[in-house]
Amino acid sequence: MQVAPFGASLPPISEAMDNAVHESWESAQKNWRGSVGLVKLLSLVNESGTHLHGTRTTMSRDLQHRRLLITGASSGIGRALAEQASRLGARLAITARSQDKLEALAHDLSAPGTEVLAIPGDVTSDADRQRTVETVVDQFGGLDVLVNAAGVASFGHFADSTEAVVRQIMEVNFFAPAELIRRCIPVLTNGVQPAIVNVASMCGRRGLPAWTEYSASKFALCGLTEALRGEMARFDIDVLLILPGLTRTDLGRNMLRNEGRMKIDFAAGMPPEDVARSIIASIQKNRTETVLGRDARWILRVNKFFPGLVNRLLVRKVGQLYAHS
Repeated sequence: MQVAPFGASLPPISEAMDNAVHESWESAQKNWRGSVGLVKLLSLVNESGTHLHGTRTTMSRDLQHRRLLITGASSGIGRALAEQASRLGARLAITARSQDKLEALAHDLSAPGTEVLAIPGDVTSDADRQRTVETVVDQFGGLDVLVNAAGVASFGHFADSTEAVVRQIMEVNFFAPAELIRRCIPVLTNGVQPAIVNVASMCGRRGLPAWTEYSASKFALCGLTEALRGEMARFDIDVLLILPGLTRTDLGRNMLRNEGRMKIDFAAGMPPEDVARSIIASIQKNRTETVLGRDARWILRVNKFFPGLVNRLLVRKVGQLYAHS
């Protein structure tokens, strides 16, 4: 999965998968006899790593002097992205709710020849979104890359949650980026090698128990991204999707609910700097979809070919956690 950057996977699941795949080896052999065979199937799983790492075109995007707008830039992946894009010579517009953190980041990134524009605002506010885009156009004369990195999560079973929680998560993780994209399209149309980059989560490809609202919001963002990719082609705007696994951010301390029973060790997640580095590479190489993190790649590969196995593992895990409820 993640990622207020949040995309958090569940490390215990991958270990359970190793055991379950080994235990079900004989039954899998019986089900996959013939010309295809189990060996060929597993070869396809390995080969799918290329697809999961990211499909790309031959285009190369130089970020020097490019105008980037990054949401959720005060911490986590958004902050790391701003720092690395600045080193590459990008002209940066950064936005987040925390004015103090945002202005401190802009100050830290200030150096001769760099341009950093701090725009405090709430991505769920249409007035703030409009003001942000107008400010970018006024100061930079346009926009080349929009990066939607803001996000929020809730950890706990859906039956114990509330309508307010699910609505807030959908507002931040789906409606905010969707409506910001809508406002940016006319501006991006005139950009240089324009691109929309949506930072979703592995939960956008495989929903996980106790991450119900979060998974739903990221699935929605993934669906929007895929649909827009076809629509934006007529404007020559690339639409890229990032699916991080567990990332070392403040998301665990800022969740709307933290009532799940499975232990999630955010400290063991990927450093946001590493995630940001991979995102920058995806933007430069124009990868349409990129999965980040060993556990995220493993779970999504297994889920692609053995979804029933993943379902059984998740059901078993939930049963163990709630055995004495």
